[in-house]
Amino acid sequence: RTCDQLRCTACDFRVSLFNDYVWDQSCDYLFFRNNMPELSKLRAKMIKKKGARAYACQCSWRSIFELTDLHTEQQLRWVCGKH
Repeated sequence: RTCDQLRCTACDFRVSLFNDYVWDQSCDYLFFRNNMPELSKLRAKMIKKKGARAYACQCSWRSIFELTDLHTEQQLRWVCGKH
């Protein structure tokens, strides 16, 4: 089970999540900075992958394939936005 209310303390954006997608390897900081949270623009770099989940805020992004403890990702500054 994952939190669906993540918020980034670095850019102060809500973390978006997309089930059954991963981010293309060509994604970079400027892509997310310029396109978040516009789903129509983000789709350009989303790849369909069953069972995966793509996460992104305006300054960080991750493609997750299995249960992962995000606390081990030191560079991520995502916290529960409270339910």
